[in-house]
Amino acid sequence: MKIYGIIPVSAFAHAKTRLSPTLSPSERENLLKVMLKDVTKSLKKNVDELIVISADREVLHFANELGVQTLKEKGQTDLNGALEQAVKWCESKCDKIIIVPSDVPLIGKTNLESLIQDARKYDMIIAPAKGGGTNALLFPPGTIKLRFGDCSFFKHIKEAKRLNLSIKIYDSFYLSLDVNTAEDLGEIILHGKNTYTKSYLEDLKLKVKPSRGAERLQIEKEG
Repeated sequence: MKIYGIIPVSAFAHAKTRLSPTLSPSERENLLKVMLKDVTKSLKKNVDELIVISADREVLHFANELGVQTLKEKGQTDLNGALEQAVKWCESKCDKIIIVPSDVPLIGKTNLESLIQDARKYDMIIAPAKGGGTNALLFPPGTIKLRFGDCSFFKHIKEAKRLNLSIKIYDSFYLSLDVNTAEDLGEIILHGKNTYTKSYLEDLKLKVKPSRGAERLQIEKEG
């Protein structure tokens, strides 16, 4: 069975604005790069081909440097439109596709090999994100309509049931952790041993402190 991986990546310079109280623009840009390094490193070991799709030239150049196949997004479209372009490029070349976002740097701590092997038993495998999103979706091309966005986990499940596809939910703390807030950065520092992302955050002198407020963790910069 041939499995291709797809990672959609938005422009480095414009992403993760919710982290602006904690990280400068250049720090956010470098964070996106190290997270992409972690995701590509893990996926490359487990798929037959890995594709990054983006409209941004800098992203495509960086992905090429990581040894990853790249596709330039055509036209003005949304995330699902870009992914449909990538799926169409892959569908005649593989049996299954796995889509993973670029901001799940702890993916290497999951049993990704087991998830991939389960593709022989189930039509669709889905890993939920915190907040109801989808952080991994493995499926046969030409079947489900992609629903990435708000509460996409439930929409993908509903779509698979409509098509009578067999489903496995791969529930993993590490894979559920996409990075959007300072608290997420704290989780990476705590749990991200041997990842590029944890090393980078430590280089920035970020420290984690328990919080008794609305968030579980507080992030502070030393010095």
